[in-house]
Amino acid sequence: MKYFTLVLFCIIHLSASAIENPNIIIILADDMGYSDLGCYGGEISTPNLDKLAGRGVKFTQFYNAARCCPTRASLLTGLYPHQAGVGSMMSDQGVPSYRGDISSQCVTIAEVLKLSGYRTYMSGKWHVTKHVDRWRTWLSEDEKIYTSKHNWPLQRGFDEFFGTIHGAGSYYNPSTLTRNNTPVNPEEGFYYTDAISEHAVKFIRQHVDEDKTDPFFCYIAYTAPHWPLHALPEDILKYKGKYDKGWDKIREERMRRMVDMGIIRPEWKLSERDPDIPAWEETGNKDWWAACMEVYAAMIDRMDQGIGKVVQALEETGQLDNTLILFLADNGGCAEVLTDKWKRSLHVPQYQKDGTPLKRGNDVSRFPGPEDTYMSYSTEWANASNTPFRMYKHYIHEGGISTPLIAHWPSGIKSPNRTTIQVGHIMDIMVTCVDISGAEYPDTFKGEQIILSEGQSLRPAFNNKVFKHNPIGWEHHGNRGFRDGRWKLVAKSKEWELYDIESDRTELRNLASVHPEITREMIGKYNKWAARVGVIDW
Repeated sequence: MKYFTLVLFCIIHLSASAIENPNIIIILADDMGYSDLGCYGGEISTPNLDKLAGRGVKFTQFYNAARCCPTRASLLTGLYPHQAGVGSMMSDQGVPSYRGDISSQCVTIAEVLKLSGYRTYMSGKWHVTKHVDRWRTWLSEDEKIYTSKHNWPLQRGFDEFFGTIHGAGSYYNPSTLTRNNTPVNPEEGFYYTDAISEHAVKFIRQHVDEDKTDPFFCYIAYTAPHWPLHALPEDILKYKGKYDKGWDKIREERMRRMVDMGIIRPEWKLSERDPDIPAWEETGNKDWWAACMEVYAAMIDRMDQGIGKVVQALEETGQLDNTLILFLADNGGCAEVLTDKWKRSLHVPQYQKDGTPLKRGNDVSRFPGPEDTYMSYSTEWANASNTPFRMYKHYIHEGGISTPLIAHWPSGIKSPNRTTIQVGHIMDIMVTCVDISGAEYPDTFKGEQIILSEGQSLRPAFNNKVFKHNPIGWEHHGNRGFRDGRWKLVAKSKEWELYDIESDRTELRNLASVHPEITREMIGKYNKWAARVGVIDW
């Protein structure tokens, strides 16, 4: 009897210990709209993400920080981007909140989890440091001033890294490609989305082979579907003809599915087509425009295939049940239009892999997809990607900051296959990881006083509960916003707008003049927040 009791105690203890120390995988898509995934109303084939959603939880009110670098800094540190030193992009504005480098007064998820015994891996796009001058070959040696590796992944808590230090680039020949701390060149037949997936799978299998007892953290940061529109022919072929109906029909169909799925409330109305976009029927070069969306869809499709391989690796190594997988995007669909006027840079190269000149910009005489093209799907299709919302990446209206969030964790999520209206923000990811791992968020790290994390744990939502989220602030390049409960204050110019998000999430009825007292109160709250985190005037 004593032996049986001891065995039972050991089993219960080991089970509880496993749940307290799950593996954690964060998967981040790049420039993907709110409604692109199949499980969020899109027509793009994403069976692997759909399956994760069907066995987990879909969040409908989760927010990012509106753009690549600020979102990544906030995700990694659990702070507002400004507190982490990345209020803008990778340029240095001369103040601590806009240095273009994650600060030494913050810690990354990898650094915190590593202190708690986790092995840490990253595959994909880093983009939280300005120190990439070693790849700017057009600069003289004296002009290359940002060459330190102090904010590269291995110096910020990761045990192994494969990916790009900079942001966007060719999928066939990305600049700043690095393995651990060593710059590398892409091999023959290289396609970046596949390489990110393959290295993530390798890290998982390698971890289990080497030491199955320690938990792991893996950050998988795809560049898909960020421009340029580069996709493999077999993936593009799947979508041939799918977008011939145009962006107006696609938006209407997505809206209907989103309502049916419970992603969007029936009383929320579809926003009008962006006034700068012509009706599909009045658009010229329809074949080219349809091809742009075909390639964009193929890029997401390929990412989903890679995520399927990651899940397969977890299943085959017996890790899936006790691995928390979080999938989300860094900002809304991107309205940027590539032209041949864009200056040469790391994200807009001058040459192809073989050294031949690259023809940059949207050119309706050539279809996107191959390496010798460098195009974007522009405002027209970004408006469809962000259905049913207004605006895009860079802005603080819902189309710029709303992201799908899928949470999958068989051992830790109650009542799976559900949708939650829980409000959340990208900075909540750090606190959630600390909470479920049993790690401790440090007061000091490497001799630096660490800023207290701003986020809140999402664990109650995993347990089928809804909690009141703290007010949330945003600022990026002068675009501003503040959400407190049902009210959202937002501006993309000097004029503030006020929306009741509970009744009008698509932001069609500006109530600033109807409720001037609430508007003044919200402006006061925004100003107090902006002063606290270090926002500057633009």
